[in-house]
Parts: sequence; C-alpha cells; structure tokens
Amino acid sequence: MFLSKKEESVCTVAFYNVENLFDTKDNPKTLDDDFTEDGKKRWDNKRYTQKLKKISSVISQLGVYRSKIPPAIVGLVEVENAKVVADLVNSSYLKKHHYGFVHYDSPDERGIDVALLYNKQVFEFIASETFPVFLEDDEGERDYTRDILKVSGNLNGELVHILVNHWSSRREGADETEPKRITAAQTARSIVTHIKDKEMDPKIIIMGDFNDDPTSKSIKEYLVQDDFFNPMKDLLEKGKGTLTYNGKWNLFDQIIFSNNFLEKKDNQLYFVYAEVFQKKWMRVFKGKFKDSPFRTYIGKWYQGGFSDHFPVYAFLKKKN
Repeated sequence: MFLSKKEESVCTVAFYNVENLFDTKDNPKTLDDDFTEDGKKRWDNKRYTQKLKKISSVISQLGVYRSKIPPAIVGLVEVENAKVVADLVNSSYLKKHHYGFVHYDSPDERGIDVALLYNKQVFEFIASETFPVFLEDDEGERDYTRDILKVSGNLNGELVHILVNHWSSRREGADETEPKRITAAQTARSIVTHIKDKEMDPKIIIMGDFNDDPTSKSIKEYLVQDDFFNPMKDLLEKGKGTLTYNGKWNLFDQIIFSNNFLEKKDNQLYFVYAEVFQKKWMRVFKGKFKDSPFRTYIGKWYQGGFSDHFPVYAFLKKKN
C-alpha cells in the first residue's frame, strides 16, 4: 500500500493517556494486583478486550478528517507491558494500519510504562532509549517513576526526535509534588541538550501527560524555553482540557514542538494545528461527572468507558 500525495502532505501526531491498560495476569514485581481476575477491579479478559477495542477505535479516528489515515505516531502512557501494546496494535481497528511500537519496562511501582506507536509506512524507526527521572521521597529513598522515552526516526522523510513523558501525579497535592515535575522537566531538557550537542537545529517533539497545565511552573519555566512552542497553551485559554478534577478542566496532556516546526521551508514538516479529541460518545452524558471523559472505572466501580483522559493530536504538513 502506497500513500497518495494528498495523504503524504499532512500527517497527524498524537498522544493518549489510556488509563491503566493492564493485562489480566499478576506481575509479582509490581502493584498490579487490582487489575487481575481475582483483584478488586475484577479485571477479566472480557473487560480487557473491550478496553482494547475502545482505545484502538479512538486512535484510528485521530486526525483522519485531514490526514486521511490514523496518526503517524502516537505516544502512550499507562500501558503495563509490551504485550498490551502488541495487543493494541493487533486489534481490529489498528491492525491494517501497519503500526510498529517502541516500549521499555520502567521502574514505576505500579508497573505502568510509556510507549510509542508508529506507522511503518510514514515513520522510519532509527533508534530509541530511555532516561530515568531521579526522585527521592521524604526519607531520602529513591522514588521510582516512569522513564522518559526518546525515539528517533524519519517522519515523512525528515529526521525527528520524540520524547514521551509521564510525570509524577498530584495525588499528594499540587504544591507538594511540584518539585518532582520540575525534576522531570529538567531531565527532559537535559535530553534536548544531548540531542542538540550531536545535531544542528534538530526537530524535536515533546509529548506526554505532564500532570501540569501549559501555564504551570514546570512547563512554562523549565520545559518550554525560547527554543520550543506549546500550542496547548492557546487551547487551555479557550477553556479546553483533557481531564477534570473537582469540576475543573485541566490540560495535562500536551504536544510541544521545537521552534523550527514553525518554519515553512520546502520539503520540510511544519506545524499546522493542534486539538483535543473529545467527541460526545467519549464523555459522561449525565450526573455530576457530565461531559468529563467516560472512563473505565470510577473508584472500584466498572464503567466500561475509554479513559479518564481525552487524547490530543496535531497536524504537520510538508510544503512541496
């Protein structure tokens, strides 16, 4: 299958927090007991299969109204292992779209990892590696979290580096946990510096669930400096978000680009547009959670939804 010139000219890049995409088997090395057949969530094969179907159906629709095919690359977080990512790309909605994937096991205590899907007809994989984020708890012990994944490859023939992030949550409080996210931002910046030391004017995409908004200190002061721009800031100012907390929208899921994506040069990719994918059928339709993401669980109660986050996506175009 070869892509038409029209399909080649616009491609979609996306990011999705898929909310606890676990298989049904217990991993004795991680805290995944709830997501087993005998666990608190009663996570069985039927629910797992339904989850795969819903997530893959969403991914298959991201950006297709303009790029005509599903995303060239999709960053994922909250995947348990390589098996669940393989099951996702081999699902009925995605199997025909030629996805490969990159995944590494991370040291996160819950056993959730980050990964990247890529359409092998649009993205030529070159290399990948992971970078740990070194955190400490109140006792000075190592606080294990998700690594940052770096993937390099040719996107529509142009070398691009992608960083996939999943920063520490706000569970113990936004202010109390802010230093952890600042450390993650500093780690991401060190990766950017490493790339720039080896390459002149590299094209870099930083995506992830940052557990902070575009206006938060970790993002606007530590991550997005003069060499990057964040299209998600405008979306937040328009009242858009990817998740809700206490009735308030946050835009924790973001795709951030190096400034050279703003340059419209011949035969080079440039940024066009970014958006949150939030169709009506992905939302809660009534009650106190109305219009928030239709998630898989609320507490221990199974809802059968998609995720507690909406995905985000952006269009890149090549000037011919």
